[in-house]
Amino acid sequence: MAVAEESHFGRAAARLGMAQPPLSQRIQRLERHLGVRLFDRTSRQVTITEAGTLLLAEAREVLARSEALMATARRIRDGETGLLRAALPPDVSGETVAALLAHFSGSAASGLELELHELPTAQQLERFAAHELDVGLIHHPCDVSGLELGPVLRRELGVLLPRDAAAAGLDEVPLASLTGYDLILFPRAGAPAVYDDLLTTCARNGYTPPAVRHAQGTSFVRGLVLSARAVALSPRDAHGQGEGDERPGPASGVVWRPLTGAPLALRHSVAWPGGRGDAAVAAFTEAATKALRGTAGASPDLPARPLHLRPASEYWL
Repeated sequence: MAVAEESHFGRAAARLGMAQPPLSQRIQRLERHLGVRLFDRTSRQVTITEAGTLLLAEAREVLARSEALMATARRIRDGETGLLRAALPPDVSGETVAALLAHFSGSAASGLELELHELPTAQQLERFAAHELDVGLIHHPCDVSGLELGPVLRRELGVLLPRDAAAAGLDEVPLASLTGYDLILFPRAGAPAVYDDLLTTCARNGYTPPAVRHAQGTSFVRGLVLSARAVALSPRDAHGQGEGDERPGPASGVVWRPLTGAPLALRHSVAWPGGRGDAAVAAFTEAATKALRGTAGASPDLPARPLHLRPASEYWL
């Protein structure tokens, strides 16, 4: 293209920032490769041939596509386009998921395709290790070796309990007042360290449940609370409890109450493999942080306290 537009090897070489002999050699190699003569050369001028004229338009298209390819590759490298494989834990409410997607779609990474999965922390860590996940919202504590983390947010846990329970009449429920009730928790395999930490904190505050029952789905948890003399630890938002509806109507049979002194909380942060901190991850981190703070009442976490865990087998059925 440069030689055709300049009609002179010297000027074309200067335009390309190279010496003239290598440019002449490249044109000769190109002619041999294509099997046609591109230029007629004399001691005074260079004239493009008919074949060269016909191929020049094609050359311009090839170079334009090449530049577009490189620009797309740069956007993929910088996390501005492509596929982002992301995950959220099962306890995140529908309102939070919707808010996260809305924030993400309005971000600088809106050209990305977001592939969102519902996965507990343990499965997210497995997928990170297998290079099958790009970013996820995990629970702490857990093994974060090889991962980078966004801001840690805290969602305080309250208790779902039967409406006829004595503690249901309190504005805030001491953990010790739940004595005698079984405890409903998520399956331990999903986040073992979090599971053990919750039970340890309950015991430290005077509540050791007779048994631990496992459930995750909102309806199933409520059913166990209603029929099995059991209580469940839950963030306000996870079971449809907004700021103004701490006391559902009588038909529900279940109420949510904050715990005295807020001793229990879920701690989250967005995590991604080390070195992957591109625009896509940044956009997801910002969207998740905004969504959790706006819909789930999450707040920045204080420095984590040391864990003093009791063996989970002490609590298993």
